[in-house]
Amino acid sequence: MPGLIAWVFFRKNWKKAWLIMVLTMLVDLDHLLADPIFDPNRCSIGFHPLHSYWAIGAYCAMFFIPQARIVAVGLLFHMFTDYIDCLW
Repeated sequence: MPGLIAWVFFRKNWKKAWLIMVLTMLVDLDHLLADPIFDPNRCSIGFHPLHSYWAIGAYCAMFFIPQARIVAVGLLFHMFTDYIDCLW
């Protein structure tokens, strides 16, 4: 999906946008702070520091900064997919 998003919305620099969006998956490193590290029944949103509502608000604000927009899109897409996991 990051590749498709990059190609559709950032076509001029889609390879760079794709790489940046793939790198935003590093946001999951905050799972290492949890005990246990992985719990299949735990919702990441609101639990891990980089998945907190404050962090998501910061990602939304980043969207309006042109230099940070690609990072914001990657992080917000990541939060969206984690939220879908919470619904399941």
